[in-house]
Amino acid sequence: MATVITWNISRLDCVPQTPEGADYVVTAYWSCNGANGDYRANVYGTCSFAVVQGEAFTPYADLTQDQVLGWCWVNGVDKESAEAAVEQQIQNQINPPIVSPPLPWSAQP
Repeated sequence: MATVITWNISRLDCVPQTPEGADYVVTAYWSCNGANGDYRANVYGTCSFAVVQGEAFTPYADLTQDQVLGWCWVNGVDKESAEAAVEQQIQNQINPPIVSPPLPWSAQP
């Protein structure tokens, strides 16, 4: 079964008022989530953006999650690396690289 990856923006921090407009986004809280059958994994973080005067401004109410994720990916969030980390977490659940068997001197039934 293949791992299904989804990205999510859970919160945006904004400067209330700038010359460009109201609620100028300066931080996005993102997560990359994976699911493969009963196995789940995620990585998460934040991405900060500088207020850039004169930049094309999208009003807060018109922003889309895809647009904000795009900003994250061009401002330091490594999409491929995050997705690979999620996939590796899931594979480690399916085939644990380290196990803890019972101690050899433990009483065995």
